[in-house]
Amino acid sequence: MSFVNQVPRIFNRVNILALNPGQNGVYGIYRQGLWIYIGKGDIRARLLAHIDGDNPAILRQNPTHWVDEVRADPHMSTREKELILLCNPCCNQRIG
Repeated sequence: MSFVNQVPRIFNRVNILALNPGQNGVYGIYRQGLWIYIGKGDIRARLLAHIDGDNPAILRQNPTHWVDEVRADPHMSTREKELILLCNPCCNQRIG
């Protein structure tokens, strides 16, 4: 199962800043036909770091959208790994 019940948002600073700080969970950055990166943590902080170029490989892939799942459970790392294996994003290191 991929990200559940998501409305994709455009990957830009305005949409990211609209998020409340401190919302932890998993997120995916993509463009049509390609998952670019899947990560976890404070969603707003992590997306801002990515748009500011903390991982240049992400921006080189010209991301257009992102989705997220806010998660308060201790299984965030497990969900992140599931999504990485399912979506095979090009900028994540291989796991498993």
